[in-house]
Amino acid sequence: MASDHGRSVASMFGRIAGWYDFLNHFLSLGLDILWRRRLVDHIGVSASGSPRVLDLAAGTLDVSLEIARRFPRARIAAADFCLPMLTQGAQKLARRGVASIAPVQADGRALPFPDETFEAATIAFGIRNIRPRSEAYAELLRVLRPGGRLCILEFGSGKQRILGGVYNLYLNRLLPLLGKVFSKDDGAYQYLADTIREFPDAPSLAQEMRASGFASVNWERLAFGIVVIHVGVKQG
Repeated sequence: MASDHGRSVASMFGRIAGWYDFLNHFLSLGLDILWRRRLVDHIGVSASGSPRVLDLAAGTLDVSLEIARRFPRARIAAADFCLPMLTQGAQKLARRGVASIAPVQADGRALPFPDETFEAATIAFGIRNIRPRSEAYAELLRVLRPGGRLCILEFGSGKQRILGGVYNLYLNRLLPLLGKVFSKDDGAYQYLADTIREFPDAPSLAQEMRASGFASVNWERLAFGIVVIHVGVKQG
């Protein structure tokens, strides 16, 4: 079912998988760690129960590991289309002895889980890479239980001037250059900059989620709007 776009994105992330964590931390000045922690603040599951949580576009499993740290009894499915990224993450699981996270190679538009499996779902810096997004929303609604939350962490639209345009200069000029210098990949961080510029702003993404069937949609801007967390609920 994978599209040409999906295969191209998976191949690109596969090429930079070994550099992915370092570049995330370096290029965000370490703020990405705090952003992921804040994402997990929103998932709304009980620490006293044994919730099932889906981490879609799990990459190298940083969000999955934060969920496991915060909710030791949670059972977490870490799904990503890019196998080399999951392989990098699986090495972290082995080093830390974490057994509650199950990495799964999966297309976000055709998830291999039964209906109403999860109490919550997260997707960090991944919804931007799934086309069309409406198919991912439909699948996430399907696998969430009534009352379950979808929590999205994503870059704000690069069309908006942030910090007097300093961030926009960084996004358009410095980010692709630095990504190329470290990862030796000409296209990966240019792709990142391009997709951030094309991405909807916070109200527009919220409207997308509502149109797809999510209720009680709200959002929180972080770092002057460089990133935004959206939360929507599957109605019972």
